[in-house]
Amino acid sequence: MGSQTKTIVWFRRDLRIEDNPALATAAKDGRVLPVFVWCPSEEGQFFPGRVSRWWLKQSLEHLDQSLRSLGAPFVFIRAESTLAALLQCIGTVGATRLVYNHLYDPVSLVRDHKIKSQLETLGISVQSFNGDLLYEPWEIYDESGLAFTTFDAYWSKCMSLPIEQTLLLPPWKLVPLEGTGSVISCPIEELGLENEIEKPSNALLSRCWSPGWSNADKVLGEFISGHLLDYSENRMKVEGSTTSLLSPYLHYGELSIRKIYQNVRVKQIQWAKEGNCKAEESVNFFLRSIGLREYSRYLCFNFPFTYERSLLGNLKHYPWRADEGQFKSWRQGRTGYPLVDAGMRELWATGWIHNISRVIAASFFVKFLLLPWTWGLKYFWDTLLDADLESDILGWQYVSGSLPDGHELKRLDSPEVQGQKYDPDGEYVRNWIPELARVPTEWIHHPWDAPRTVLKASGVELGLNYPQPIIEFDTARDQLDDAVNMMWQLDRAARVAKLSGLEEIIADNLISLNSLDIPKVIVKEVFCSSSSLDQKVPSLHNMKDSSVKKKPKDVSGKKSDLVGSCSPMNILEKSKIDVDLLSTAKSSSARKRSISESQCAVPIGFSSGCTDPCQEYDSVDQNYSNTSHSDHPCQETYQIGETKEEEDFDAQSSLEGSRPCKKTA
Repeated sequence: MGSQTKTIVWFRRDLRIEDNPALATAAKDGRVLPVFVWCPSEEGQFFPGRVSRWWLKQSLEHLDQSLRSLGAPFVFIRAESTLAALLQCIGTVGATRLVYNHLYDPVSLVRDHKIKSQLETLGISVQSFNGDLLYEPWEIYDESGLAFTTFDAYWSKCMSLPIEQTLLLPPWKLVPLEGTGSVISCPIEELGLENEIEKPSNALLSRCWSPGWSNADKVLGEFISGHLLDYSENRMKVEGSTTSLLSPYLHYGELSIRKIYQNVRVKQIQWAKEGNCKAEESVNFFLRSIGLREYSRYLCFNFPFTYERSLLGNLKHYPWRADEGQFKSWRQGRTGYPLVDAGMRELWATGWIHNISRVIAASFFVKFLLLPWTWGLKYFWDTLLDADLESDILGWQYVSGSLPDGHELKRLDSPEVQGQKYDPDGEYVRNWIPELARVPTEWIHHPWDAPRTVLKASGVELGLNYPQPIIEFDTARDQLDDAVNMMWQLDRAARVAKLSGLEEIIADNLISLNSLDIPKVIVKEVFCSSSSLDQKVPSLHNMKDSSVKKKPKDVSGKKSDLVGSCSPMNILEKSKIDVDLLSTAKSSSARKRSISESQCAVPIGFSSGCTDPCQEYDSVDQNYSNTSHSDHPCQETYQIGETKEEEDFDAQSSLEGSRPCKKTA
């Protein structure tokens, strides 16, 4: 294109100047206007949590300084409609092109597709690029052209394909567009990413974290030079800085995944020449974590409904228990299982826990308490510093047995055994549960078995200053077995009813073997777009899944509500505009569903607040060992799905780890 091309660079979760395809293309071809649009209403139920918004604000300020030093001001816009905001920018400066880097979560797919269609209708050129992944989701498929549904098969296919290793250098200079000052914009403080109440707590985060793309480069360099060699060993420790700490930087695109992969591979080659077997194992484990992040995007792109229901169709019959009291105990870290409680208290105090702690807490949530995994996903999204929807979905689906290669449905891990494995000295528990600080190591992970004299000497009164186990292991085992058996019975009954057309099912008919209901999506040669650079979108007609069909009738003859009215498939059937896009962009107010309609509904009144000031905690940065429970004032309670801006949740990012420092106050 000519030197006078006027381009809007739409920044989202690609907040860097290095290896940024959209920015590099715009800078090479002409004049540039970098824009960030903050539209809370479009985030819906996935409005970022407090600590995640703090990170976003810091990262934007960092990028603003970098772009201004290159010659172009960074324009911030708070809007009710992203499309309207971009049209305002285009009209004001006379831009002829919009460029951006791809996102793969359901909400972004819907928004991006709509914006691209509208702008092209108006004659505006729109180009999008891969700035987030090694492989685009539509590039990977099995021998039958179908999407992979197991990670090992997916990653094996990826590793058999070439990876483009060229990294895009930052532009030397940006030529700004004329008329930028006329664009309706606002200072970053007026975006509303942080309010006055949140600032004191947020200030503590800066003691442990330094957001921004250049800081991300430093963290990467320190990890590769100082910690990658021992990654295979340290990644199993829940206490201390034992992993890469890169996941928050990756979520907001401050660091290119291609850069991480290339730097790690260079180091791997060096160690291979030295015959360092330990290093080879560490590199393989770390590359696998990169693969898990890739797979989370792949899964969400090809199966967009996974944010609200299990990939395996069988689990629509699973009898989840909607117990809000147990949900609250889990959130507060008062389940009576020390390792679980320590992880949940660290999460509340810091916005950060090790991946192992995430898995342990999530597994306890769905296997011991039988609570809906979508509740846990929502809470993690709200509280995690590295909140990432796709990774959150992958983690919770994996732990809940919702994936073909996930945890077995009947798998029940003992927190006591896990504590002895991952926290053998009990230091992690003592750090986050001061009530148990003096309990001997022998009993630290199962204080209920300790002699009364030991508990008395340790200052522990079970049921008073530390709770009894919320449920005994044997009872949890029986309940889990019953739930799984009920699921299979209902699943078989539904299949027989579907085949026979009968309204009633006789017990003798329920004899078919248990088989997994795995959806199929055709990936090969099913997408079309005007340019090889454009982002593809999944097509409704590619879904070889029962979910695209009419609702089945249950044994009582009533239509099943297991697929709620807000499901992506129903949204698609009602949409006449985006018929080729699996739409999941529903407003939060339209998503109010009862628990009986869908087990992904979040309890009424659930929030970061509470009704008992002695049992819930205000600041994500308060250290439990320094503050009594009664010192924590409650925040305002609100109903998920209502008009209040929700603090949502992210989850298990595949490159997360322990906090970089222990003390935040």
